[in-house]
Amino acid sequence: MGSLLDYFINSSAITIFVLLVLSLYFIATFWIFLDRYYIISARINSEARSLKSLYTGQSKSVADNSLIFTYLSRVNKPNKAILNAAASDAIRVSTKGLTWLSIIASTSPFIGLFGTVIGILETFSKLGAESSASLTVVAPAISEALIATAAGIAVAIFAYSFHLILKRKAYELSSLLASQSEVILSQTTEE
Repeated sequence: MGSLLDYFINSSAITIFVLLVLSLYFIATFWIFLDRYYIISARINSEARSLKSLYTGQSKSVADNSLIFTYLSRVNKPNKAILNAAASDAIRVSTKGLTWLSIIASTSPFIGLFGTVIGILETFSKLGAESSASLTVVAPAISEALIATAAGIAVAIFAYSFHLILKRKAYELSSLLASQSEVILSQTTEE
C-alpha cells in the first residue's frame, strides 16, 4: 500500500488524471456489461419460452411478455413489416451501451499510452537535472511510467471481451425474434 501511495505522490497531475479516466472507464465497462447482460439474458429466456410454446402448438401467438406482443396487439393481422419493426426495436433497446464498450475498448490503450509517454518525459526531465543517470535510476522510473499503459490495456481487454459477449447475446435474441416472426407469419398464411 505504501508503494502505491508513493507512486501517486511522485506522479504528475496528468498521470493521475489518466489513471482516473481509466478507472472510470473500468467502472463503466462493468456497469454496462452487467446491466445489458442481465437484461438481454432475461429477454432471451422469455423469447425462448414464447417460441417453444409456438413450436409445440400450445399457443397461436407470442406470449404476453414477448417483445413482439405489444406490436402484434395493435394490428388486426400480423404482417412482415410490423414483425420486423418489433424485432428491430427490441434489438435496438437491448443493445444500448455496446457503442460505449467499443469506444472504451478502442481508446483506453491510447489513453494509457499517453500516460506512459508523459511519465517517461517527466523521468527524462528529472534525469537531466541529476549528475548521474544509471540504469538503477532509470529502470524504476520507466517501469512506473508503464503502469498507465498496462492499465489501458487491461481496461481494453475487458471492454472488448464484454462487447463481443453482448453482441453474441443480441444475435441470439435477434434469432429468437426472427423465428417467432416466421412462425406467426406461417400461421397467418395458412388461414
